[in-house]
Amino acid sequence: MNKAQQILKKYWGHEAFRPLQEDIINAVVSGRDTLALLPTGGGKSICFQVPAMMQEGLCIVISPLIALMRDQVDNLKKRGIPAEAIYAGMSSREVDLTLDNCVYGPVKFLYVSPERLKTTIFKERLKKMNLCLLAVDEAHCISQWGYDFRPAYLEIALIKEIIPDVNILALTASATLRVQEDIIEKLALKNAVVFKKSFARENLSYSVFNVEDKDRKLLEILNGVNGSSIVYVMSRKSARVVAEFLNSRHIRAEYYHAGLSAGQRALRQDRWIKNQFRVMVATNAFGMGIDKPDVRLVVHYELPANIEAYYQEAGRAGRDGKRAYAVIVYHVYDVSVLRKRFEQSTPSVDYLREVYQGLANNFKLAIGSGLMATYDFDPGHFSSTYNFDPLKAYYAIKKLENEGLIQLNEGFYNPSKLFFSIDKQHLYEFQVANAKFDPIIKSLLRMYGGELFSNFCVIHEKKLADFLGMNMQEIKEQLQALHSQEVLVYQPLKDEPQITFMTPRLNPDNLPLDTLRLAEKRQLDQEKIEAVIHYVDLPHRCRSQYIQNYFGEDFGDDCGICDLCLRRKRSGSDNEKIPEVRESIRQLLKKNSLSIGHIVEKLPDYQEKTIVDTIRCMLDNNELKTLDSGELGF
Repeated sequence: MNKAQQILKKYWGHEAFRPLQEDIINAVVSGRDTLALLPTGGGKSICFQVPAMMQEGLCIVISPLIALMRDQVDNLKKRGIPAEAIYAGMSSREVDLTLDNCVYGPVKFLYVSPERLKTTIFKERLKKMNLCLLAVDEAHCISQWGYDFRPAYLEIALIKEIIPDVNILALTASATLRVQEDIIEKLALKNAVVFKKSFARENLSYSVFNVEDKDRKLLEILNGVNGSSIVYVMSRKSARVVAEFLNSRHIRAEYYHAGLSAGQRALRQDRWIKNQFRVMVATNAFGMGIDKPDVRLVVHYELPANIEAYYQEAGRAGRDGKRAYAVIVYHVYDVSVLRKRFEQSTPSVDYLREVYQGLANNFKLAIGSGLMATYDFDPGHFSSTYNFDPLKAYYAIKKLENEGLIQLNEGFYNPSKLFFSIDKQHLYEFQVANAKFDPIIKSLLRMYGGELFSNFCVIHEKKLADFLGMNMQEIKEQLQALHSQEVLVYQPLKDEPQITFMTPRLNPDNLPLDTLRLAEKRQLDQEKIEAVIHYVDLPHRCRSQYIQNYFGEDFGDDCGICDLCLRRKRSGSDNEKIPEVRESIRQLLKKNSLSIGHIVEKLPDYQEKTIVDTIRCMLDNNELKTLDSGELGF
């Protein structure tokens, strides 16, 4: 067993690598700059974690997703691998201490958001770090042609001037050929080797249903496919409403969105992973980084904004290699909703300036102040105070975030943390002089140990209160008092959205907004929406082939398992079955009048065209008639 396999076995418990993982690892260890495209569930993190463990030094991982960073740090620590993360919302003292531990301590992985790269403190400490690898996750964010462009990613190439000899591994789950070329150029990858796993998922069956009654179709699909499922919706309200509807029809479901508290989200996610309920109805806040291989079905109840996001979300089904289903259910009205949402999500430059000014006023920031300052943020209160449409303001804030001016942490959860800011000798002297604080200091040391002197530690006030026989309020008051006397640094739990200013507060008229690039991005986003509309309206072509072609991949045979492939297989014999179709329609309409769409839904064994042609023939022969309701009957 080679060294990479030994590390994989020791820390992750796997006997063998997934396809392409070992090739990528070998390229990284040999010092090659590398671009790896692995679809959702392909095991991207292993591709930088294993080679970093094979070498001396620190691996810096750049990621835009705070929740994913923290999950990976927690998972590495559980495996006995020292890891830390730096992201918006941390105090300057906490950032400073974390960077010190990366320079002088045993930290093996440092996860950092791209916005932190340009700060002076990070650049200065970077010069002192012994680096073995720079891993760039979600690398498509560096390209304005990608679906989630973040200008802060452009800073990565600049820090290469500080660390010119460290090779880069760029990773993404989905990128078109244009985006792949942009990643290589913008990251200044030298003689890059590119690894791509096929975008085809041989076990995943894609289907699209254009229906009148989406709820009825959703029930039919869930009743037809057993196993753990995800239903994606576009709004928090839809998540709650659809989950309540499924429960009313005896399908166990819960909803998930960024508006829930961190505790609620964690509990629901954990219960779903343990199969304590079957269906998670969620916004796109759910799913990233979740390792659940046995998801059998992913349904998009509303149209996604682009093929890239759809591919990633649909790809959460069937990671165990067994047959799984990715389904879009939509009404023709959803197409106009998608286009309207696009208009809302691309605010004008003048509106961006208005919202930025509103944020500055809300937090009482003077021009030139506020660099890296973080504030609790109530979106509803903000919108009503400054008379903004809530949804339009939200999209403007996200656009300001994409432009690198602010960072919005939705449903931000930061547990209580504590660090002793004086050494052990001075702490002992303080205890002698301040007997009333002696019990809580001794309890902290007993529960959390000497690490409190070297790093911020997550603490639990309730456990501390139970241990001392005190109430939570008393514990918090004592910790605040010790914080005020600079004995320790106490950061109470936060569990609400936050906004961080990534630059000093600017005059709105001088915001560095590239109007030409924003116009190009608007055009690109519109093209992506039209690609989704084209995908759901495909008349004949294999859906898997369409996705492969979208990402610039050569494709071979039809997948044979998507709805269109299956329909073609049936079409050869459907014409012979017209008498059967006619009789089936008769039997259906004896019970109830139905729309054409409902008749098609109830006859899934026949090609839609055959059913519609048969209905037209029956109408022409006066075998059926169109009722005042628009439905068909006798």
